[in-house]
Amino acid sequence: MTLAPARRAPGSSGQNGPERPSRPRVLSVAGTDPTGGAGIQADLKAFCAHGAYGMAVTTALVAQNTHGVRSVHVPGPAFLRAQLDAVSDDVAIDAVKIGMVADEPNAREIAAWLDDLVAARRAAGVPAPYVVLDPVMVATSGHRLLDVGAEDAVRKLAARADVVTPNLPELGVLGGVAPAATWEDALAQARAFAGTSATAVLLKGGHLRGATSPDALVEPVPGRVTTFDAERVATRHTHGTGCSLSAALAALRPQRAGWPEAARDAKSWLSGALRAGEALRVGGGRGPVDHLHALVPTGQAVRTPAPSAAG
Repeated sequence: MTLAPARRAPGSSGQNGPERPSRPRVLSVAGTDPTGGAGIQADLKAFCAHGAYGMAVTTALVAQNTHGVRSVHVPGPAFLRAQLDAVSDDVAIDAVKIGMVADEPNAREIAAWLDDLVAARRAAGVPAPYVVLDPVMVATSGHRLLDVGAEDAVRKLAARADVVTPNLPELGVLGGVAPAATWEDALAQARAFAGTSATAVLLKGGHLRGATSPDALVEPVPGRVTTFDAERVATRHTHGTGCSLSAALAALRPQRAGWPEAARDAKSWLSGALRAGEALRVGGGRGPVDHLHALVPTGQAVRTPAPSAAG
C-alpha cells in the first residue's frame, strides 16, 4: 500500500511549537544490529541514557551478532530518502548522528538531504542541527568496508558534519594516508583533516597500546586541541563502542556549551559503560557496553520464571 506523502516545512508541525522542547530531538542514520549492541539500536540507548528523544532512519539491515557480520541488505537511496524526509518534514531535529552509510548512493543521498534541510532551516531562520559523523569505513580486522567511490562520498559527507569520530585506520582513509602508528602522528593527521574539511575530529586512541586511552578533540581553529585522558578499560566487551560514543556526543551537544564539554562527558560515560558491559552477559563474542549503567546499576539478580508443573 502506498500512501501520499504528507509534506510540511521542516519543524512546522504543531508538535514542535515555539516553546523549547523538554528533551533534545536526536536522529540516528545508521545500520541495524539485531543483538542491540551497535547501530541504531545502540544509538537509541545512548540517546536515552543522555536524556534525549531518539529517532532512527535505517541505511542497511545487518545480520550480525557479537561474533561478526553475516549478511547486509541495503534497501537503497530512494527508501532512505523517504525515511529521512518523513522525519524532517515533521520533527525539528536538534542533532543528527550518522553511522554506517553502506554504499556510495546512500552517502550521496544523506549529503543531499542535509543540504536541503540546512537550506530550509536557514530560510526559516532556524539554526541547523548539529551533525556528528562516525565514518564506518574500516573493520576491526583492518578490512576496508567501502569501495573507493563510497570512501570519497564519505569524505564529502564529512565536510558537512560538525564533528567526525574516526578510529585511527578510518582517519587514515579520510586523509588518504597510512594509519598513524603513534599518538603524535594521529594528532598531525587530525589537524590536517580538520584544516582541509573545516570539520572537527574527535580522535580516538583506542587502537594504540598503553595504560591510558587518550582521546582528543581537534577543531578547525588552528592549534585548538582538547585532550581527554582516561585509564584504559581492560575488557573484550567493546562491540558498538564507536556507535555509542558518537551517539552520546550527538545527544549531549544540544545540552552543553560546546563540543569540548560534550566530548568530555561522552568519553566519561563510555568508560563507565565499558566497565559495566561484562555483567550484561550478552553473546559469546565481543559483547556490548552497558548503555544504561548510570541509570540502572548492573549486578542485580535477574529473576527467571520457574518451570511450570506441566513442563
